[in-house]
Amino acid sequence: MKSSSRYLIPLAKPITVVAVTLGSTIFFILLLSQPKNPPSPSQGSMMARSFVLWLHGLGDSGPANEPIKGFFTSPQFTNTVWSFPSAPSNPVTCNNGLVMPSWFDLHEIPVTAASPNDENGVLKAVGHVHKMIDKEIAAGTNPDNIFVCGFSQGGALTLASVLLYPRTLGGGAVHSGWVPFNSSIIEQIPPDAKKTPILWSHGIVDRTVLFEAGQAGPPFLEQAGLSCEFKAYPGLGHSINAEELRYLESWIGARLRSSS
Repeated sequence: MKSSSRYLIPLAKPITVVAVTLGSTIFFILLLSQPKNPPSPSQGSMMARSFVLWLHGLGDSGPANEPIKGFFTSPQFTNTVWSFPSAPSNPVTCNNGLVMPSWFDLHEIPVTAASPNDENGVLKAVGHVHKMIDKEIAAGTNPDNIFVCGFSQGGALTLASVLLYPRTLGGGAVHSGWVPFNSSIIEQIPPDAKKTPILWSHGIVDRTVLFEAGQAGPPFLEQAGLSCEFKAYPGLGHSINAEELRYLESWIGARLRSSS
């Protein structure tokens, strides 16, 4: 596939549409993420410390996603710590072995409900995410106020990370992601992890991670004993829109614990 020169520097090898659409996603967010009424420090003084960890998609970076927090203007987020880590650079099979930011290997595009998974790579990345969560808990954040969110490959890693974490977290939000392992992983899900609520958002006309891959998520989670709220967005491709992020703000806000 041809890359877009609008958002990407031309490369010697072809790059898949994932990186192209991620670039347009962040461009879209940059245009819309200016908060109109920033909360004053006093408004959120009763809120306990909370933590939102955002995991980007293939070929993207953590800093490029930081404008996302501009949507979270409620006073409830005054004491929220945000983290936007970047994936390590690795060769990616679906991009002809091109080395790029990737949490784990990706074998094919588009991703379908039956696509092969790099389960060993996923588990290695999960260990990295768990260390970040452990560090935040050690800093004093209640696990109930910790939320892991991600887009595309980051959404798949979000799902894996919250399912395999040994404690109940505030929630996990999967945007345009997929289930990155087979059903045998269900036996490894800790009992407390099954209490973590999941929000799954997916564009119906997604041509990179097909809608069918997203639809496979809720049945998998139901089989594993978890609750999941699934939201389908008509007309949305492989990207995040303002409606999704505003709903995510309210979804997380409804689950935040106060200092009392």
